[in-house]
Amino acid sequence: MDDQLSTAITKPNDLFEDASLALYEKAIMIRATEQSLLDLFKEGKTFGTVHTCIGQEFTGLAVSEYLLPGDTIFSNHRCHGHFLSRTGNVEGLLAELMGRSSGVSGGKGGSQHLCQDGFYSNGIQGGITPVSAGMAFAHNLNASNHIAVVFIGDGTLGEGVVYETLNLASKWKLPLLIVLEDNQYAQSTPSTQTLAGSVAGRAQAFNVAYETADVWDLPNLLETTKKSVDYVRAKTKPLLLHLHTYRLGAHSKGDDDRDVNEVNEYKSRDLLMLFELSQPTLFATFKAQAEEDIQAAILQAESMSPPGSRPFISTMQVQVTKPKWQVCQIKKEERVNALIYQALLEKMETDERIVLLGEDIESPYGGAFKVTRDLSERFPARVRNMPISEAAIIGMGNGLALQGYIPVCEIMFGDFMLLAADQLINHAAKFKYMYNDQVSVPLIVRTPMGGRRGYGPTHSQSLEKHFLGVPGMQVIALNMRVDPVLIYRELFSTIKDPTLVIENKLLYSKKVRPCELDGLLTLLSEEAFPTVRVTMGEDVETDITLFCYGGMLDEVEKAVHQLFEEEEIIAEIICPTLIYPLNVNALIESLEKSNRLLIIEEGQGFAALGAEVISQIVEHKSELLSNGVHRICAGRHPIPACGWLEDAALPQVEDIVNKAKEMVLE
Repeated sequence: MDDQLSTAITKPNDLFEDASLALYEKAIMIRATEQSLLDLFKEGKTFGTVHTCIGQEFTGLAVSEYLLPGDTIFSNHRCHGHFLSRTGNVEGLLAELMGRSSGVSGGKGGSQHLCQDGFYSNGIQGGITPVSAGMAFAHNLNASNHIAVVFIGDGTLGEGVVYETLNLASKWKLPLLIVLEDNQYAQSTPSTQTLAGSVAGRAQAFNVAYETADVWDLPNLLETTKKSVDYVRAKTKPLLLHLHTYRLGAHSKGDDDRDVNEVNEYKSRDLLMLFELSQPTLFATFKAQAEEDIQAAILQAESMSPPGSRPFISTMQVQVTKPKWQVCQIKKEERVNALIYQALLEKMETDERIVLLGEDIESPYGGAFKVTRDLSERFPARVRNMPISEAAIIGMGNGLALQGYIPVCEIMFGDFMLLAADQLINHAAKFKYMYNDQVSVPLIVRTPMGGRRGYGPTHSQSLEKHFLGVPGMQVIALNMRVDPVLIYRELFSTIKDPTLVIENKLLYSKKVRPCELDGLLTLLSEEAFPTVRVTMGEDVETDITLFCYGGMLDEVEKAVHQLFEEEEIIAEIICPTLIYPLNVNALIESLEKSNRLLIIEEGQGFAALGAEVISQIVEHKSELLSNGVHRICAGRHPIPACGWLEDAALPQVEDIVNKAKEMVLE
């Protein structure tokens, strides 16, 4: 046993003053709660896994001791101790893991996904760090003295997004306290096996202040933590607080293969064990009260109902309502990139919650497609150039959105969206549901997709299909017949959930106008995000329905005109703007006349939107496709840079015409 620590423990008048005694009482409550959760798991009364913080209780307690109301905490999979340190809500935690509606996340989040009063946790390692930076940025924009805290483990130092966050936090002078709980293991792998260099060196590389302490010297832990919190708050700068600790329990439930002698050595140094030895009566009193409160909380949770649920229905229930149509009228024909700029400018002038983040979006460059132009000159604090850190861009947006801002994140090319997929799929899209509707995430992500510019395999893909069907997120694809000002105006006024906006590259230089080809009428459905219908007349018999979205509309319109001119084949186009969730009513209305469907997509066809369209129509009424259905999609290889090869890889007017003729005239 550490002699200095032992001496301190045996001098209650020196150590167990009011504040310290209160911390010991809270630590005993946390440990008793964690032990009860393990017992409940064995009894089959909890759901999912349980990552306990036994041995690490004082890290969360030390940090929470010096936080103010309005400060925010982000935690990870081992979050119970942090949560209880900040909220004291034992009842809500136990009910959450027992799957009850009275849980802090309504029983939907479970052990790793807790939310209450500015406390958020998520089980994805490292992913919460840029979100915490976004929250810290929001505190700056609010001109408050609040700070954001994020807890990570030593294993999380292997995640690249951590360093994206450190870089941004340092450059932007964000009030962010990064608390590294170093328990020497990432699940079962010792950090000595996986981490090069030092933690201090990592902080130094980004010019981030660094402090260190351990949980076996409580006075120094408290002093160092207070110093760190005060620094972040007063200096409005980040700090990495490196706390040495040790997990006395298994990583999760019973999966522990560490050396028993090593674990026992740390048990002998455990402050709560030493407290029990030196103050047995007081320890017993605290423990008895904790167990009484825990048992009462368990009984209360057992009396509560499970969360309400809605059964999954495998067959699509399509309620057919014929859309109302209006003739497309464009008041002023302008290029799409100018109209998107106009939409952003209009909203930023009237709503200070709009913040733009992206690479090279400030003046004079103004974005790769010049959409943001001079907005950084007009709103310098709210238009920010970001490093090449796609995950951090959207992660920062997530944090801003949680604080009530409406961030607009630009990803320079759609190909790079997969670098940020975790922030959309595992964070933004899940927060609202897994936190039981306590939050909303009004996040907008803009990105150009598509080829035909000769940019080659990594800058020309149409990857939107990878984001379709993600619960909690919607996807919009702009086209040349719907004014993007109207789309963004509607989006800004109604947004509650993360939204991905696909802006085809070729659209930026095109003007928004009704179809000008002879005999074709452009109609828009009367919806928030309209569906485009290009037709020869609502009462005209139709030979075939063509379905497309986004930038493909231009090619498909040319094909429709050519089909009529050359073969007198009457085709109708259905082109939705909102591609997820998808409303198929307009398509059904068209198919009721044609019973023949040709789907044209610029991306890969396997498991893409077209496949879902066919599935929904078949499940609704298969006879709508009685005259046939086919798809035209991109070639099954990356998009080449060579112009001739790129043309061969992507659907062309000739391809559409030939396939439509084959279907109608066969």
